[in-house]
Amino acid sequence: MTSQTTHIVGAMPTFTREEIEHLGDLSRIALSDEEIGRLQGELNVIADAIAKVQEVAGDDVPPTANPVPLEAHMRPDEAERPLTQAEALSGAPVSEDGMFVAPRILGEE
Repeated sequence: MTSQTTHIVGAMPTFTREEIEHLGDLSRIALSDEEIGRLQGELNVIADAIAKVQEVAGDDVPPTANPVPLEAHMRPDEAERPLTQAEALSGAPVSEDGMFVAPRILGEE
């Protein structure tokens, strides 16, 4: 299993069939021959993409989780007049004693 964790930057990463079977054993997942082949191809594509990123990511490139800065856009916290009980219940199909009436969804308790 050490071959995929010690790749040389720029070298073509390759997951062998035996490594995929070993990963399946470690994770307690029974893999068919078809699944092993598919996973081998997918993992090799992912490892190749990681190797390409490592080629261009030098010491002068800071690590980042998102290339676009994330900002929280929040509206100002201003007090507003809340709905009255009558206004809140005005759109209810059925209300009783100032409360919404809904059908019982659980058995009798």
